[in-house]
Amino acid sequence: MSPEKRPRGRPKSQFKESSAGSLQSLDRALMLLSTVARRTSATLSELARETDIPTATTHRILTTLQNSRYTAFDEERQEWRIGIEAYRTGLSFLARTSVAEVGRPVMRRLMAETGETANLAVPDITVSGAEVVFIGQVETPNPIRAFFPPGTRTSMHASGTGKAILAALAPEARARAMARITFEAYTGSTLATPDLLAADLEKIASRGWSHDREERHPGMSCIGAAIYDDQGHPCAGISVSGPTARFAPDRAWSLGATVAEAAREITELSGGRWPRPE
Repeated sequence: MSPEKRPRGRPKSQFKESSAGSLQSLDRALMLLSTVARRTSATLSELARETDIPTATTHRILTTLQNSRYTAFDEERQEWRIGIEAYRTGLSFLARTSVAEVGRPVMRRLMAETGETANLAVPDITVSGAEVVFIGQVETPNPIRAFFPPGTRTSMHASGTGKAILAALAPEARARAMARITFEAYTGSTLATPDLLAADLEKIASRGWSHDREERHPGMSCIGAAIYDDQGHPCAGISVSGPTARFAPDRAWSLGATVAEAAREITELSGGRWPRPE
């Protein structure tokens, strides 16, 4: 009886160029990055075998990741490991998670002190737009109040937290973000042109807090301040919001100072760095 014939060459890869909605090279790179992270360190042959990617292709991908510092190669041990940029990418997620966790008690206290709903939001600036996404809220018991469910998105130009974050960005980053904004006029008070928004951002940067005066919703106002990460860059924003009647100009300054202090506290508790006065 003749022995069973085995197919020659490597087994067929799970990756297919024609996979709908999938880019093979990116799939492979992400799988390798995850494998390196899980293994802590591994040789080229180990990584190629575990991911079922040809050795030569594995080497090209790892080298490409190394060029951007997402992987690193130990010459002495001939092993691959995670690079500094992968660590920094992870820190970005941890920073947001930390902000949400440490921000909750600060938000509760802010609501109690001001009597207004407290909100926490993070920026989402992409090639297609510049928005803030609300990730937390502590509602006031007042019957008339603002409500933004987690996941609610608002354009940065028509949001107290959005404007506070924009004002805290470095000039180049601010310009890039503003270039991605679609300046929709939600109300008659919306700052619906780059010039109007830029003028307001200068005032916000000077005093340390923003004031949204019915710029997104008629009859509702908001005061916000930016929260900073460990590099001193704005990574989130905290605000109080409610009926405009409760946000009179004389009270706005008091609310602004209170919100800015809450932002400073969350920044420090989450390991961020509050910017030094210029």
